[in-house]
Amino acid sequence: MTSQNTEATAQETPLAAAPPQGIPQGITAYSLGLLALLTFFWGINWPIMKIALNEMPVFTFRALCLGGGAIGLFAIALLKRMPLRIPRGHLLHMIWISLFNITGWNVFVLYGLSMLPAGRTTILAFTMPLWLVPMSALLLHERLTGWKLAGLGIGMAGLAVLIGGEWDAMISAPIGVLLVLLAAICWAIGTVLTKLWQVPMTPVPFVGWQMVLGGLPIFIIAPLLEFDRWYVYSLWPWLSAFYNATVCFVFCYWAWNVLVRVLPAGISGLSTLMIPVVGVFSSMLMLGEEPRWPEFAALALVATALGMILKPSRS
Repeated sequence: MTSQNTEATAQETPLAAAPPQGIPQGITAYSLGLLALLTFFWGINWPIMKIALNEMPVFTFRALCLGGGAIGLFAIALLKRMPLRIPRGHLLHMIWISLFNITGWNVFVLYGLSMLPAGRTTILAFTMPLWLVPMSALLLHERLTGWKLAGLGIGMAGLAVLIGGEWDAMISAPIGVLLVLLAAICWAIGTVLTKLWQVPMTPVPFVGWQMVLGGLPIFIIAPLLEFDRWYVYSLWPWLSAFYNATVCFVFCYWAWNVLVRVLPAGISGLSTLMIPVVGVFSSMLMLGEEPRWPEFAALALVATALGMILKPSRS
């Protein structure tokens, strides 16, 4: 009886209230390497999604990505024998986190992407740090250092340069701009809630459950709204959905949740500023656009901002 109680207590021990075991905390070589991979894979995904949405409707595309991602994550969790159960008392926390991180983010950003150029959608989506930094200071009591504020200012200046280059295209689709900004706010709120509530689960099943709970409205709406558009698509939308389900929704979401747990929320948010730059340049390569001076100026500004806020800790 004692051994059973001990085992039950061990299962209730917060595995994520403390950050993931075996992963170094703070700005380290590990977190920087993880961030570099995340930046590349998420950055190139924006033109990939744009190509898919030329044929595949929004909810259908996201339902395929979320479903495939959840299956992949739970398969990994089962192979690694990770506990899958949502800890007692945290179901409501998981629902709220999932609604902002998955439902709000994916629905708003994909509808916005269908109305705007891919590269510029990326820029608007990654205004997320602008919302996250004050939220983390207010709700998580993270200190707003001079370096962090300077990095935020320089990084946002880089994004402003990119926006300025396509201002006419953006103001011609104000609803698209509003939707992508709402997506960025949802992502910021979801990040703060993840850090605030610290649901005691390992990252892999934690992300998998987010995709199931946050994906439920999408799984229901897709066949209801888009049943008349279910037909055989060409190869590229299927490849895009496969890339999203495997690389973006398995690896990238896992990596992001690890970074949120090992870094202060403000720094993890600011660290995403390079992703829109990668998105803009990859959109040029994949969609046939040519780089101009705003792209290179933005790259220099964002790289400077990242250098200021991501100096590895001496420890």
